[in-house]
Amino acid sequence: MEAADLTGPDLSQAVWKKSSLSGGSGGNCVEVAGNLPGAVAVRDSKNPAGPVLAFTPGEWSAFLTAVKLNQFD
Repeated sequence: MEAADLTGPDLSQAVWKKSSLSGGSGGNCVEVAGNLPGAVAVRDSKNPAGPVLAFTPGEWSAFLTAVKLNQFD
């Protein structure tokens, strides 16, 4: 079994983009950084210093595909 890297990606160069569906009402806001080598990072825009979820590009692509296909409804 291969050891997992628990340090996560280096977020110092992350360029965060807010979801276009977040709107300006202060509701559920998500930001994504897709410019990181080998990782896509996701955070709550209301808490930018809070926790970050990191996915491989393949995992992120699979998630987006499932969302577009309404597999979570």
